[in-house]
Amino acid sequence: MKKQIAIIGGGAAGFFCAAMLAETFPPNQITIFERAENVLQKVKISGGGRCNVTHASSEPKELVKNYPRGTKELLGPFYTFDTQNTIDWFASQGVELKTESDGRMFPTTDSSQTIIDCLWKATLLKGVVLKTRCGVNNFSKENNQWKLSTDKGEFWVDALVIASGSSPNFWNIITNATNHTLVTPVPSLFTFNCLSPLFQNLSGVAVQNAEVKILDSKFIATGPVLITHWGLSGPAILRLSAWGARWLNEKDYKFMIEINWKPGWNKQQAFDWLQLMKKQHPKKKLATLNPELPTRLWHSLIINTVGNEERMLADLTNVILEKIATVLTSTQLNINGKSTFKDEFVTAGGIALNEIDFKTFQSKLHSGLFFGGEVLNIDAITGGFNFQAAWTGGYLAANGIEGYLQYSVI
Repeated sequence: MKKQIAIIGGGAAGFFCAAMLAETFPPNQITIFERAENVLQKVKISGGGRCNVTHASSEPKELVKNYPRGTKELLGPFYTFDTQNTIDWFASQGVELKTESDGRMFPTTDSSQTIIDCLWKATLLKGVVLKTRCGVNNFSKENNQWKLSTDKGEFWVDALVIASGSSPNFWNIITNATNHTLVTPVPSLFTFNCLSPLFQNLSGVAVQNAEVKILDSKFIATGPVLITHWGLSGPAILRLSAWGARWLNEKDYKFMIEINWKPGWNKQQAFDWLQLMKKQHPKKKLATLNPELPTRLWHSLIINTVGNEERMLADLTNVILEKIATVLTSTQLNINGKSTFKDEFVTAGGIALNEIDFKTFQSKLHSGLFFGGEVLNIDAITGGFNFQAAWTGGYLAANGIEGYLQYSVI
């Protein structure tokens, strides 16, 4: 008699777990239950429709540093299935990945449909059953089996994988059915709303490297910053939003930041440079004196500090030079709210990690119950790291199910 496996959630973790099961344990009947009509929607929109599959960083001790939640728990799993294993698996399915300058990895086709088609072929074309528009409304364990109450009737299975993503409704179902602890979810990976006059008409300006601090906190990040029509975005801002997710939530997303537009310079170094430029080029205008910043940003910094970018350096007092040095190395801005980063909504929160065995991603409270993906209190910064956690979790859950079904008395 075939042993039945149910996977709740048609996302990256659920499909990858199904693909691993289809490879290693074909006698089982595997069914994916998805409440929505379409599956793999985050895969579809990831990376602007190109799908940021993973990251080139493969050393587990370095890899886990990209996870604000899950750093300690993912170390062991990454030694079992890391980014190189992900690359190799997709290559074995005929999908080659390429590495961009920042380490992000995409299919060479630059199309997320390539990844969707790959996962589709590795599951549904191998006999995995997909039930869409079939939400699981409740589940319970009875006589060593799991009973699923769905929109299309009841199903009994021998092992259950929950990969339902960041669904508040299903988190409630899980906690009611299993007594697992839910770490209250809050947003992560968001941009900062800032209506400072400094940014007027600067939408689209990108600074390749800036240091951003959240004042009155321990959070600091260095990297690219993008000025938008609503405020600030870019990798440095997104990293801050991830690491500071709970602190920022407690502040109701109203806080102050300080930006050093020239990392490596402090105020004194900036002042010394300005004095040197004044000495060497006294007839030069402020507008033409640019410390390797985008021209529009430099002009805005000057206009909002001095008021006149046409002044010659020879006419500037030390007081004025100090003001310019200050705004160059420590621009302070009020942040009033957040915005979702594109369509890639990520949460900090989920099922408590101390209740999961990370050798198998099996529940410590209920045998035969496994978890994967964003339903857990694991999240990462941008760069392919969230998907890597999904692939790793799906792989280990599949291995855990294989061991559970082979050696448990059911």
